[in-house]
Amino acid sequence: MVNNKPTFETCCAFIRAFSSCMHDYLYVYDLTGDAYFIAEPALSRFRLPDCLFHNVVSTLATFVYPEDNDMLAADLQRLLSGEQSEHNLEYRWIGLDGSPIWINCKGRLLMSSDGHQLMIGCINEIGNLGKADNISGLLGESSLREHINQLLPATHDAMFLRIGIDDFKIINERHGTEYGNFVLREVAGCIVSCLSPSQSAYRIVSDEFMVADMSGADYDRMNRLYHDIRSAVDGVVAKEKYKAIYTISGGLLSFRDLDESLPDTVDEIMKLSEFALTEAKNRGRNQMYFFRPDDYDLFLRTRYVRSCLRQALADNFKGFELYYQPIVLPNDGQLFAAETLLRFQSPSGEPIFPMEFIPILEESGLIIPVGKWIIRNALAMCRKFREQYPGFMVSINLSYIQLLKSPMYEDITEALKDAGLPPSCLIVELTESGHLEDSIAVQNVWRKLREIGVSIALDDFGTGYSNLINIGNLKPNFVKIDRSFTLKALSNDYEHELLIHIIRMVHSIGLNLVVEGIETDDELRRITALNPDYIQGYYYSKPCPEKEFTEKYLR
Repeated sequence: MVNNKPTFETCCAFIRAFSSCMHDYLYVYDLTGDAYFIAEPALSRFRLPDCLFHNVVSTLATFVYPEDNDMLAADLQRLLSGEQSEHNLEYRWIGLDGSPIWINCKGRLLMSSDGHQLMIGCINEIGNLGKADNISGLLGESSLREHINQLLPATHDAMFLRIGIDDFKIINERHGTEYGNFVLREVAGCIVSCLSPSQSAYRIVSDEFMVADMSGADYDRMNRLYHDIRSAVDGVVAKEKYKAIYTISGGLLSFRDLDESLPDTVDEIMKLSEFALTEAKNRGRNQMYFFRPDDYDLFLRTRYVRSCLRQALADNFKGFELYYQPIVLPNDGQLFAAETLLRFQSPSGEPIFPMEFIPILEESGLIIPVGKWIIRNALAMCRKFREQYPGFMVSINLSYIQLLKSPMYEDITEALKDAGLPPSCLIVELTESGHLEDSIAVQNVWRKLREIGVSIALDDFGTGYSNLINIGNLKPNFVKIDRSFTLKALSNDYEHELLIHIIRMVHSIGLNLVVEGIETDDELRRITALNPDYIQGYYYSKPCPEKEFTEKYLR
């Protein structure tokens, strides 16, 4: 009679033969010989020493999640003692990146032909692998990744269209997840109905889908595909009698755009396609964005600067520095005030220009703690200067974000109290002053500052939001003429005459006028003849650090 009982070696050979045909991981554990063998693909997923290892209990402890070791050891002990003949346990192994991965390990005991007790079984990952999606009826992200991996790096004509449902969260909130799932199925159906035979669709995350085209499609073809899908979705919305109104955005990633920076990993493709879809949404939604490396480089640069700014705040504002530019009397150049200007260096020492980092401060909300730091340090400088210049004032710039999202009135009054200075020493200049018209809360802060004696300056008059209407709305103490307007007045008779009338008008309603951007003797002479109240510009000084400013004006 033939002995049908397998040996440990025949089990290992069987696992080797079939491991490439399975997503799960077959294993055999020789309890008698203290040896363990697992399918080779597990090495690329878990932190295993090798396919074959000995000293099984102690070796398992090196890649089993620490919190699960006792549970596993207790179950193995019951197997070794003969208390149980089957193993069925859900616990965690450690992945190659150190993250915990949930598995279900099943096995049963049998006796080998050489008298060894073996446990043969299978390990399944029970986390969300995303192989397929039962809601949309499409394959999932894991299947997409496998599909791409089969082609990389051979293809240079691939195109990926990442599609997202705009405001999908609102659909779930208003109509419930069941209707949300209905929308997902309908959008998936719209996508599939528009595909060509060479294209495939996947549901990747939440409300997002990916169309992969490996056949060398061109931009026009993919653009038509997006618009066909969008039209089909519009049809579904109408058929449902507009119960939920939603649109789709698309981000197109083409390998042809990437030249030498061709992504060679699935993760890179997913990252770039996600950026493309985000750009489509940021640019207004219900449209398709074509990936551009320049845009992505700008995105990476912005992310880098934001990271540097956050690091600076965490490190007690290291890298920030205040510069000051004098505001002087036009006839004798006597110091009247100084405008506070923020400068920043990255941790590597790279100077980052205000036009780059200030919008990032505002967008991220970091302008709020930085703004408080500016106020306190500018007032400390002002207190020092008022010992020699009793009427000296310091000017600071406030953004609309600061006024809207922080207790700016309280911050300023507290900083003035701590510095021992009167409100009359402070001038506040508001950028984007047109926003005042939109917010009663901001107007109240502005009014309260003015009432306690803080001076208000209307900055960059003649450009952007700074116009005649805002003189009435803001009731400022100072009007600052922007350099671009000044240059026009110095080179054009019409603009020159206009500046004369602006100065007369400002003086007629009791305001002070500051002309910015004076750089040469000729500019100073011609502007002084128009009788401004104050001058600011490189002619007297570029913005400079406090130490240099102090050496120049405090002797």
